[in-house]
Amino acid sequence: MKVQVDRRDGLTVAADAVVCGVFERSEKDDSFPRGLAREDEATKGLVRAAWEKREIRGKSKELTVFHRPDRRSRIVLIGLGLRAKFGPDTVRRAAASVVRGLRAKGVRTLAFRLPSFVADLTPAESAARALTDGAVLGAYEFVKYKTTTEGTVEEVSIQLGEELARDEAGLKKAVAEEISIADTVVWTRDIANLPADTATPERLAEEARALGKELGLKVTVFDEQKLAEMHCGGLLAVGGGSVHPPRLIVVEYSGGSKRGRTVAVVGKGITFDSGGISIKPALNMAHMKFDKSGAVAVLGILRAAATLKVPPRVIGVLCCAENLPGGSAYRPGDVVKAFGGKTIEVLNTDAEGRVVLADGLAYAVQQYRPDEVIDLATLTGAEVVALGDDTAGMVATDDRLAEGLLAAAATTGEPLWRMPLTDYHRELVKSDLGDVKNSTEIPTAGMLTAAAFLEAFVGNTPWAHLDIAGPAYTSLTTYKYQPSYQNLGATAFGVRLVSRYLMDLGRP
Repeated sequence: MKVQVDRRDGLTVAADAVVCGVFERSEKDDSFPRGLAREDEATKGLVRAAWEKREIRGKSKELTVFHRPDRRSRIVLIGLGLRAKFGPDTVRRAAASVVRGLRAKGVRTLAFRLPSFVADLTPAESAARALTDGAVLGAYEFVKYKTTTEGTVEEVSIQLGEELARDEAGLKKAVAEEISIADTVVWTRDIANLPADTATPERLAEEARALGKELGLKVTVFDEQKLAEMHCGGLLAVGGGSVHPPRLIVVEYSGGSKRGRTVAVVGKGITFDSGGISIKPALNMAHMKFDKSGAVAVLGILRAAATLKVPPRVIGVLCCAENLPGGSAYRPGDVVKAFGGKTIEVLNTDAEGRVVLADGLAYAVQQYRPDEVIDLATLTGAEVVALGDDTAGMVATDDRLAEGLLAAAATTGEPLWRMPLTDYHRELVKSDLGDVKNSTEIPTAGMLTAAAFLEAFVGNTPWAHLDIAGPAYTSLTTYKYQPSYQNLGATAFGVRLVSRYLMDLGRP
């Protein structure tokens, strides 16, 4: 999708539809909003008439379309809900609702009147970024395997008008930055949505190599022979039952600042998770192609980091394997040795994500000595039970890192909730046979015992674990409850959040 900033008023441009935001009115409020005066003039009084008849209430997602008597662009009013609850994510959702709502109505070009989406706590730059996000992400559909598709909005302009024309240069820069991130989210979703017969560990390695070639990133791929030499027993064990061997993929961005921090971002890349010998129920197993979402998000984060030239050096580590039952699959009761020498007692082959991450985390810490580590993983069903389908759970050993990620989440609308990690959880993952065990006798606090397991492989390095099991993808059931900028399937959760964190790291 093409997005541009235009200093003119939206009602003067040639677009299929011009969009204005409207706040929710109270039952007793009959006064006509001053912000709709130009729309009313363009429709020869139709907007005011609809307002007076209470056909326009401004409720969230309410879409009202007017055809101008002069047969120029349609005028669209999108409800923003209560002013007291208004923020950037309101704008993001509104833009996506418009794009989706007009998809089947022949609208190919849209103009958003930016002043109508600005409020006291949502300045013009925040609103412009959110409009960009919402429009690009709201238009997304995974259509690779469809033989026919319906059209969608192809061009969006953000109209400044007289009120904001003076800020044109700064707003153009902000929108260009946001386009880059949103395009990366679309790119990431396309990979994450690929089925397991296509998106094998080696295919993810190919995607990384292509990205490295495009953006000048150093990419190293460790195959099964090299993993054996490195004693990466976690990846080899989990991937042992598949004809598609595991891969450890490392992508390096050198950083936009010579004195910047080094951040390692590690992702779980289970390209399909049957549960292995501890096999999952058949119901919804098709969704397990999304178990690679953490690793694919890491690819997206590296793409955004290099494109935007973020200050810190960023090391991306993708831990990729396919977890299947088979004659060479690992078994409950096995003991495997991870990179660096720590041993893992396997009690459940369906707790495989933490086993592959053990290799990736230990490798990142020992080889690169990063200032901090962030991992992203669709790790536990317990996270979904605790926080639902829209919020990721975070466990962090460093308050500054945690607060930075929470601030980024507030900006991007990708919600995080910080969870505790105590000695109780650490005790539960201690093994009598090895150093740690990948499952516990007590079936409670599953998200936190998984985090306690991972902590054993990062040492004293400041670390944040993002369990994205809930928001990594949507199903037919959960899709209708999600914001309209989330699509059916992979959401690329974490790409905008961590990219924003990296952009802000090292800045005043």
